[in-house]
Amino acid sequence: MKKGKVVLVGTGFVGMSMAYAMLNRGGVQELVLIDIDEDRAKGEEMDLSHGLPFAPQKMNIKTGNYSECKDAQVVVITAGIAQKPGQTRLELAETNTKIMKQITENIMGSGFNGIIIVASNPVDLMTYVVAKVSGLPKNQVFGTGTVLDTARLRYLLADKLDISSKNVHAYIMGEHGDSSFVPWNHAYVGCKRIKDIMKENNYGMNELEKIHEGVINAAYEIIEKKKATYYGIGVALSRIVKAVIDSENSILTVSTYLKDGEYGQNDVYIGVPAIINSNGVRELITLELAKEEQEKLDNSCKIIKDMRKSSIDEIIK
Repeated sequence: MKKGKVVLVGTGFVGMSMAYAMLNRGGVQELVLIDIDEDRAKGEEMDLSHGLPFAPQKMNIKTGNYSECKDAQVVVITAGIAQKPGQTRLELAETNTKIMKQITENIMGSGFNGIIIVASNPVDLMTYVVAKVSGLPKNQVFGTGTVLDTARLRYLLADKLDISSKNVHAYIMGEHGDSSFVPWNHAYVGCKRIKDIMKENNYGMNELEKIHEGVINAAYEIIEKKKATYYGIGVALSRIVKAVIDSENSILTVSTYLKDGEYGQNDVYIGVPAIINSNGVRELITLELAKEEQEKLDNSCKIIKDMRKSSIDEIIK
């Protein structure tokens, strides 16, 4: 396995936003681009490579095929179709399940045994599909989960409280979707609870709920204005990959596997805080949730499991 070798499957807006962020951040030794549209991948390789003279470090960028996965440390999957007008979430999930199944079989056919990070939507379901098809240990497969949602939350809270977003420690948990929630009892600015800060500034809890609504609506608003979201998730992916390559033991709200009754759940991928290093998910951070928060997490898991039972499990058999 080559430390710092990353294979990107899917050179659309999300994948290339990640690649561009990596070029500017550094830390990746080799980046291989794979796409069903080989000309597009080649064009992206050329365009990205022309920025190397201004990058913080040398980076080998090239197009390739799935055989390149064999010695990669990380494979990132951003391929898949976007939701079309009038298309249900289940229809999107079924189509992308077939795509994920084929991609994963191709990755594993190379002899790959590294970390797979999934960004394709619906991400919690697609991460489950990749984990099942790959047969890799569950800690080696995880999704972007609510990492971007959490970043949006911290940005909005920081803006509201006029504080650096780096000092906001708050998390969005659950499904990457409308059923997500914020465990407000575990939300802090520095070492002070956000609830206490809001009270001192005469803000009601409804102000916090408005911020959470802003997070949920952000993607819809961006898509309405510019048809797609990709910079935020691209930077988030770059951040996650760095945590793996540098074995940071950083806490990120990735879509990870609950198997031993954590949060009262089993056999489901969902967004929860987890410690990420070169082995993937080192361990979960288990928080004590309020009753309504637990109900929201249970609801998130039920939505995912119901979609699996209706057709996803059949497709990946």
